[in-house]
Amino acid sequence: MPYPQFDRHALHIKPLSERTDKVFIEKDHVTPDTPPAAFDEKAQKVIDETIDRIVAAREAGKSRMLTFGAHAIKNGLAPVFIKLIEDGWVTHLATNGAGIIHDWEFAFQGHSSEDVRTNVDRGEFGTWRETGFFLNLSIVVGAYEGLGYGESVGALVENEGLTIPSRDELTKKILTAADQDYGEAAAAACDLLNVVKRFDIDPGFMEVKHPFKQYGLQGAAYRLGIPFTSHPMIGHDIIYCHPMNQGASIGRTAERDFLAFAKNVQDLDGGVYMSIGSAVMSPMVFEKSLSMSQNMAIQNDTHIDKHYMVIVDLQESHWDWTQGEPPVDNPDYYLRYNKSFSRMGGEMRYLTSDNRDFLLAISQGLEKRG
Repeated sequence: MPYPQFDRHALHIKPLSERTDKVFIEKDHVTPDTPPAAFDEKAQKVIDETIDRIVAAREAGKSRMLTFGAHAIKNGLAPVFIKLIEDGWVTHLATNGAGIIHDWEFAFQGHSSEDVRTNVDRGEFGTWRETGFFLNLSIVVGAYEGLGYGESVGALVENEGLTIPSRDELTKKILTAADQDYGEAAAAACDLLNVVKRFDIDPGFMEVKHPFKQYGLQGAAYRLGIPFTSHPMIGHDIIYCHPMNQGASIGRTAERDFLAFAKNVQDLDGGVYMSIGSAVMSPMVFEKSLSMSQNMAIQNDTHIDKHYMVIVDLQESHWDWTQGEPPVDNPDYYLRYNKSFSRMGGEMRYLTSDNRDFLLAISQGLEKRG
């Protein structure tokens, strides 16, 4: 017998224009030429080594992956990320659902980051019309078009709108695609038809202007053909508050992103993996992707051993992770993300640093290397 369900359609959804935000991208963005804070000798050694490894990986045609938490976006670092992909230093970007949302809100309205404490108390946290409507719709449309999660939102930004199929077109797709691809295309068309009917959406091109598009990392990645993958968890992000939200479409697009992520990990032997401020998503997705990639490598009589991983966070660590993981009576043993990465083979470095300073140092160091 099913449990009672919360009715999101009964929520009072407010326009974004009524929300007070804390970060304004035109004022708070970080330019690629901003000087980073000085590093001590030990940290600078990790920075220099990472730059060397990225240069070598690019020359060898190996993956250079950059995974990050939402704060890297909230800190206004999109211009630095964009330079890294425009200059060809990074082959894959990955973040969580919150990173997707902040990046989109900056591109759409130029500001993001609401007051969580105040808005939860008011029953308003996350219940915002444009964010919930446009992001969920882009993901439902993206699932129908065969796109990934981050790619779907990137297409919305870059194209400044969405193409909505007619109800007849969707019905035809459902009937003709039911026996193809195990019914995936038909199921995605069903989800989109349900949304089109429930929200009475007209067919054709739906224009969604993004006046601050130059600050949109997802849009830039889509334009440049660089995978930008999202690895969300159900209920973690504000778009789940909106009645437009479709769990099946989230699953379809996020699954594609996971497999795109794993494909880049498959080419990581001799490559570089950078994890910045992502204590849960990054190590969890990486370890499964590496295991699958090792499975395939072993079938081909090879093994992924020469991967370099640099993990960056604000948490102090007094253990030398190049020596493996600490004993259980050492507090660093419970620094979970470091422990996870230390078990992944290859070479791992941990750096205590603000994500802003690390990315600026890496970007500027790579620019000097040409």
